[in-house]
Amino acid sequence: MNKQSNISLATLHAPTQHDSGPKHVTGTAEYIDDMIEPVGTMHAYLGLSTKPHAEILGMDFSEVLAAPGVIGVLTNDDVPGELDISSAHVHDEPLFANGKVHFWGQPIFAVIAETRDQARRAAQLAKVDYKDLPFITDVRSAQAAGGQQVTKPLKLERGDVEAGLAGAPRRAKGAVTIGGQDHFYLEGQIALAVPGEDEDVTVHSSTQHPSEVQLIVAHALGIRQNAVTINVRRMGGGFGGKETQGNLFAVVAALAAKKWNRACKIRPDRDDDMSATGKRHDFVVDYDVGYDEDGKIVAVDAVYGARGGFSADLTGPVTDRALFHCDNAYWYPAVRARSEPLYTNTVSNTAFRGFGGPQGMVAAERWVEDIAYALGKDPLEIRKANFYGTDSNNVTPYHQVVEDNIVHRVVDELEVSSDYQARRQAVLDFNTSSAVLRKGIALTPVKFGISFTATWYNQAGALVHVYKDGSIHLSHGGTEMGQGLYIKVAQVVAEAFGVNLDTVKIMATSTGKVPNTSATAASSGSDLNGMAAWDACEQIKARMLAHAAKLHDADEVDCRWVTGGLDVGKKHIPFAELAASAYMNRVQLSAAGFYKTPKIHWDRATGRGHPFYYFAYGASVSEVTIDTLTGEYTVDRVDILHDVGKSLNPAIDMGQVEGGFIQGMGWLTTEELVWDDKGQLRTHAPSTYKIPLASDVPPIFNVQLAEWSVNREPTIGRSKAVGEPPFMLAISVVEALSMAVASVADYAIAPQLDTPVTPERVLMGVERLRKARTS
Repeated sequence: MNKQSNISLATLHAPTQHDSGPKHVTGTAEYIDDMIEPVGTMHAYLGLSTKPHAEILGMDFSEVLAAPGVIGVLTNDDVPGELDISSAHVHDEPLFANGKVHFWGQPIFAVIAETRDQARRAAQLAKVDYKDLPFITDVRSAQAAGGQQVTKPLKLERGDVEAGLAGAPRRAKGAVTIGGQDHFYLEGQIALAVPGEDEDVTVHSSTQHPSEVQLIVAHALGIRQNAVTINVRRMGGGFGGKETQGNLFAVVAALAAKKWNRACKIRPDRDDDMSATGKRHDFVVDYDVGYDEDGKIVAVDAVYGARGGFSADLTGPVTDRALFHCDNAYWYPAVRARSEPLYTNTVSNTAFRGFGGPQGMVAAERWVEDIAYALGKDPLEIRKANFYGTDSNNVTPYHQVVEDNIVHRVVDELEVSSDYQARRQAVLDFNTSSAVLRKGIALTPVKFGISFTATWYNQAGALVHVYKDGSIHLSHGGTEMGQGLYIKVAQVVAEAFGVNLDTVKIMATSTGKVPNTSATAASSGSDLNGMAAWDACEQIKARMLAHAAKLHDADEVDCRWVTGGLDVGKKHIPFAELAASAYMNRVQLSAAGFYKTPKIHWDRATGRGHPFYYFAYGASVSEVTIDTLTGEYTVDRVDILHDVGKSLNPAIDMGQVEGGFIQGMGWLTTEELVWDDKGQLRTHAPSTYKIPLASDVPPIFNVQLAEWSVNREPTIGRSKAVGEPPFMLAISVVEALSMAVASVADYAIAPQLDTPVTPERVLMGVERLRKARTS
């Protein structure tokens, strides 16, 4: 019989505790570094370049090999298969620098030793002889040098842009610099490889994309994928930083494990992790926008220059998605957006929550702001004037029709619930009488497309077993990084069978259970894996129902799944009893489920298609106070209304909205990446890189889900994705700071603050506007 517990019957749409929540707060959640190491486990540590761009003339490892505990050194010569570890499969990213280094911190070898400390110390003893080469570390320098690109650019175009600009009564021209961001996951990059017999190797990897790690490891070892198993129980944060960046660490561990036939673990220090792994792309967006006297946009022409780093990585799809979100929630009658994915002598940038979308939206809000200040209007008025329509004015720059537009209702409801108009008047009144402190308030919208733009990633598999005691085993291709994916999919399975949540055993993600998985990214984890699990459950339920009907001589139409089991006519059969009966009658109680997202397609060559299954919407109001003498500021209050469709788990979704906003606020205000004149990243530790603290959470933080929203598409439970869209809500903080700065010039000049809007930038903005006002 099922064990009884205090866990209530779990259904979809119920606020349910994260499955690892108690383990997280008690420190019992097991991560890779907590695992008991096999006897004889070796430890690897990377040797990193100390030049931003140089030829490698020679490497001397004599002192390294003589150091205590050192077993050996791995270089490219030790790779039996392919050197390439690039996720883009364009063969532009060798495991170790291959004759030339392209950024300060690029891995050039790995030391293998008996202990981590021995490997770490020995890695510093290598003597590397370099010949310096010219280097470029920022977008403007890359553009000035000719704009070498790491991948093919994209152009989106609709309408007659030249005519629109030429005929526009007014123009807004400018540029906005948008800073990057380090993922700063609590658990750094790590891998533990255990060799098996023949070609086999098992790798415990902190990765969002187990199947890609499996493929890359197999290629490096020169073996087939079926000999490599990747296991992921949980990650201590990912945010996109573990979509491709785990490849390097898994390959190093696997190479060492197979070479010496001993388990091997690799875990870099935070400094080296931050130096050697990719980040959110910095952008510089140059724009020319035509608009009329009412603030309605007529035409947009914009170029999105991005710091790509030395290799392609995910720069192509990231810069594509920036263009996909150059509109945010706004209709452009004519638009042309072009990407410049630029080569720089910096680490290759990669996926980060929002995947380029946030950068595209920041630029869109910049020209909305420019228009508002030029016309002397509330930016919210300009936003509303340019919102997408429902039956017309609803075609995106990539020619997809927006069919589910609810931005008007979301914004209108938040405007009322946050008392925006009265508070804005109070801010204006305050600023007229305050000499030093100034306030700002802003309401900004979010429209974010959901699906991988690489269409083939929009698929998922799941494996469900029902045991004869009625317990259920759940495996799927999604990975858990703290976002609550596992509990949501478990809720799907519990709902499907009508059983208690503790009946469902959540298993670690493994390429040996579910093959060819997609990355847990693009906010699609619940959409894809939830539907795949549901499909598996429906297969098993159909078999169990047919068995029960036959056993009780009933018609299948008279059988009905209910809470706790199956009703056959007037007889109720508990789920565990039904499972045992099915087993005894040789009914298959296992199924592999599968799901692929319908309706989506994308032709990159023409810039046309239907890349997104649906859109998620949201809006936020932020109120701030700045000190005009120092540039310091506080975020005093934030109100959010966010659309998650019919929430699968409101408790988890609320946490995602709150956390996404705070992380977005960090990106836009305090998290600054700085390279010095030698090409070295200087902000590579908590001492120099400022993520938000608990004290940065606004003292008034009102977050609501749009409970009336139901996804018009048949997603799992009619829910919507929640991972990435809330991140962009933090743009309202930038816009509120802009208003506060603009107050020193009577709101007559657009402040044009670049991000991150640090106190220094606020102060410089205040001084710039004061001078402009008096000149």
